[in-house]
Amino acid sequence: MRIHRVYTPAALDPGKRVTLEGKQAHYLGRVLRVATGQSVVLFNGDGRDYVCEIQQARKNALELEVSSRLPAKAESPLNITVIQAISRGERMDQTLQKCTELGASAFLPVWSERVEVRLKGEKLERRQQHWQSVVISACEQSGRALVPEVLPAMALSEYLSNPVEAKRLVLAPGVDQALSRLESMEEVNLLVGPEGGFSERELSLLEAAGVLPVSLGPRVLRTETAAPAAVAVLQAVFGDF
Repeated sequence: MRIHRVYTPAALDPGKRVTLEGKQAHYLGRVLRVATGQSVVLFNGDGRDYVCEIQQARKNALELEVSSRLPAKAESPLNITVIQAISRGERMDQTLQKCTELGASAFLPVWSERVEVRLKGEKLERRQQHWQSVVISACEQSGRALVPEVLPAMALSEYLSNPVEAKRLVLAPGVDQALSRLESMEEVNLLVGPEGGFSERELSLLEAAGVLPVSLGPRVLRTETAAPAAVAVLQAVFGDF
């Protein structure tokens, strides 16, 4: 029998009692119909999985007891932060989901000239929460026990004004430098443009900031395809694929 795996922000330790409510309780209790005495796996982003036994199943909540802590799961030796120009609806969700499954370490949504999405205040806050929930769901599915953070969205110019130690790359169709032929690296910031790509002015700003343009080959990929494809290449050449 498959053991179901879900995320909780609660602290987890063997012998500790945990209460699941809301979406997690509904999913396990109403959708999967788990019962008292059944085992599930919980994780909270600390890098470990925890086997838990259901003690009581109520209408809107589940009471569990942590029975054991499983060994930490290995993460990729390559630390990839995806700097993604904000795209519309499911396109952004797909980027976050697939890059999480492929091993990205963090995400930074950025505003650029050709971004068509307009979000401010509470709408932006809700969207940030939604993006983080997409990442959490991808961790549940892929078995990752560390949860990549979706950092607060900022303007591309603000990102470029902050010094970073990581190697900074930008996907730029048509350039000669192939992503797969770079020298070895341990930490990378991967910049991906919106629908229509970064503008010429932005590409000049990126070049002035020392961001290296790289190519995935002769075909132009959609924005929701480009980041997962690039992460897969980086993991195959420098990571754990």
